[in-house]
Amino acid sequence: MKQEFNPGSFIKKGTMTVKTDNERMEMSILDFAVKRKQNLANGMAASSVGMVAGIKKESVRVAVQTFSSLEHRMAPAGVVRGVEFINDSKSTNVNSTWFALESMEKPTVLILGGVDKGNDYSILEDLVREKVKAIVCLGLHNEKIHEAFRHTGIPISDAGNASEAVQKAFGYATKGDVVLLSPACASFDLFDNYEDRGRQFVKAVREL
Repeated sequence: MKQEFNPGSFIKKGTMTVKTDNERMEMSILDFAVKRKQNLANGMAASSVGMVAGIKKESVRVAVQTFSSLEHRMAPAGVVRGVEFINDSKSTNVNSTWFALESMEKPTVLILGGVDKGNDYSILEDLVREKVKAIVCLGLHNEKIHEAFRHTGIPISDAGNASEAVQKAFGYATKGDVVLLSPACASFDLFDNYEDRGRQFVKAVREL
């Protein structure tokens, strides 16, 4: 994102620059409504497309400043005693969870699990070692997750419902940490769908 293009777009020293043949817009990333890394890239791409399509840069700026997260996609679920909860229930594959973890800038308790779709969890290993302090497995069959991360030495526990998962994750967390629901799996073992999983997660956070 830091390489400069003309025309094109890039983020450098905390400023997003979008250049077309006719216009140039600069905007501090602190003004982005959603500041996580993947959202910065998405915002930059959307801004570029908008300006190329002829949308006024003032309108593009307002859109980036007021954009809200989609439900169940890296959506804030609350803060309890200094612990931030994030609902990324829409992440039903390992690649989506990789991007979610990559955006984490605080120690993270990761809630993983569900119906495995042939996942290769080794893709997550480096990020788990770097950013994750504990894993809570939310599903009926968690053996593969235990096997994938047991050798990291990171604490791993199991939960049979969203409330239990939230309570266990909160027990691992301390003030300033993040609890991230990003399951990398389908939801049909314990929930109707990923929306149901996300809503039960949010409900459990509110009940802490």
